[in-house]
Parts: sequence; C-alpha cells; structure tokens
Amino acid sequence: MLHIKGLNHTYPNGVQALKNIDLEIPKGMFGLLGPNGAGKSSLMRTLATLQQPTSGTVTFGGIDVLKEPDALRRQLGYLPQDFGVYPRVSAYEMLDHMAVLKGITNRSERKAVVEGLLNQTNLFEVRKKKLSTYSGGMRQRFGIAQALIGDPKLIIVDEPTAGLDPEERNRFHNLLAEIGESVVVILSTHIVEDVADLCPNMVVIADGRIVAGGEPSDLIAALEGKIWRKAVKKEELDTYKASHAVISSRLSAGQTLIHVFSDSAPQDGFVAATPDLEDVYFSTLYTSRKNAAQQAA
Repeated sequence: MLHIKGLNHTYPNGVQALKNIDLEIPKGMFGLLGPNGAGKSSLMRTLATLQQPTSGTVTFGGIDVLKEPDALRRQLGYLPQDFGVYPRVSAYEMLDHMAVLKGITNRSERKAVVEGLLNQTNLFEVRKKKLSTYSGGMRQRFGIAQALIGDPKLIIVDEPTAGLDPEERNRFHNLLAEIGESVVVILSTHIVEDVADLCPNMVVIADGRIVAGGEPSDLIAALEGKIWRKAVKKEELDTYKASHAVISSRLSAGQTLIHVFSDSAPQDGFVAATPDLEDVYFSTLYTSRKNAAQQAA
C-alpha cells in the first residue's frame, strides 16, 4: 500500500500545486481524477521521485520514498503524460536498452523479458519497426511496456488515453486492467470514463486538494435524488446558471441539456436524472470552486 501524509508542494514562482494531500492507495487500479492544472501531474512527479515536495511523507512497502528514492525506483514503472522516444530506434532495441538500464544484464533473460512485454502489449509483430512510425495508441502501449520492465510493484500512468481513438482506448483499458490485478496502479486523468471503466477506488483533486474520494458506486449513490436535467435554449443558459447550480451542459438534438445539482426538485420543468460518475465529478468541482470563491470574497 502507498501511504501519503500531509504532502505539500510550492514551486519557486510561488504556485502551491499540492495542499496537504492525505491518501492511502491499495493494490489495484486507483483513479486520480481532476481537471488540467488541478495538481495531478505535480503529485505524480512527486510519487515518481522526480521532484521533492515542500513537506509531507510518502511510504511504499516500508520504503521512505522521499529519503530512499533509489529504493522506490527499483520497484517503479512510470508512463508520464509526455512520453518521448528515440524515433529512429525500433521498439525491440529501445526496450532492450531500457532493460539493461534496469539492471537486466543477462542476454537470454533480457530477451525473454523484452519479447514477453512486446507480446503483452500486442506489439510483437511490429517490434522491428521504428518508433517514429507508431500510431499514438501504439506509442502508449510501448510506454506501458517500458514501464513494466523489472516487474514493478508501483505503476504510475499520467493521462494515458488522451488523444486515442475509441478502439485503441479500449485496447489500452484492457491492458491496464490486466496489469492492475496484482500491483498498485495509479491512473491520473481528466477523462471520467477512464476511471469509471477501470478503477474500484478513486479521488477527485482540484486546486491541489483532494475534494472527494471513495468507491465510484458509493459516490454515485450519494447523488441519488440530487441531479436534475432539462433541455433549454442556448441563449437561456446564462440565465439558468445565474439561478441554479448548473454543473454541466452539453448539446443534445440541437438543444442544450443541463444538469443541476439540488437537494430538491427545481421548478420550471426539471426532471430527475440518474446520476453517474460524470455527475459526481462535475458536482464536486462545482462545490469546490464555489467554496473557494466564498473564501476569497
């Protein structure tokens, strides 16, 4: 289990990216859901030992991560948001090189590891092709392959499905689900469907703080009878935002479909909506931003 206690981080320019983060992350897939700029990447970089926090503690399997970063790195697999590759090198050559860097010096052992990972990520048939020829989805699967070198016990993936088409996203989901059965996998994303499909536990992060957390089914159940929907004209949207807690809006059949967060049924023809994880996410962000605005006033 990964234990995070009182984690804070302020950058030299004064931006406080993490604010008193407390988390306990068990084995399996764990979702870290939040908008861009919420602090997700700052937290992932800290857990991956790429930056030291201003204060707080992180422990994993008896390792003090902040004091013993090398000990964690031997058990860590990391797929960052911006994953660069050497374009003129083949997938096999690159994985082989990375395996050497991970300490797998025996040639036959390394061959078995590399070929096993290429098969696991469905890249074996294209193992000799240059990485520059790979599609976005293939590059992400290669990123997972390199993250799995050395049989890591903690795997961090940061915005892994952004930009993938539905077929490749589904393939990537299946791969992550398979991996997440036996190790701690942290999935950091702003895409609600990724968390809904994969994660039995999750938190929502906003403005550097954890603002909600638990099992997705429990968070959804807590919204029963509190989400209301109505189709309105586009020019009416601002009026409804001024008078109701509009948490989301989207186009539907030429009209704007709004969801409102309220303990009781609003007037003007709203009907009850069956809540889902997207409603959890948007209602949490709405409440968090409202509270922040009230504190700033």
